[in-house]
Amino acid sequence: MSKLAYSVVVEPLPPDEGGGFVAVVPDLPGCMSDGETPEEALLNIQDAIATWIEAAHDMGHAVPTPSRRLALAG
Repeated sequence: MSKLAYSVVVEPLPPDEGGGFVAVVPDLPGCMSDGETPEEALLNIQDAIATWIEAAHDMGHAVPTPSRRLALAG
């Protein structure tokens, strides 16, 4: 399963939260990363996805398959 198969939502962070951008993977609860730019957040989320999947395997948890729908952040 490719880590690139998961949908990622990238949103700006407000200045009082440090600014930059946060990237979240709706299919993987708690999987998120950030970056100074949207591109950096997308690069960083790839490591977070790999780490999330590795941790799930280590704990014997199932890894959700990527959904085909985009979860809208709201």
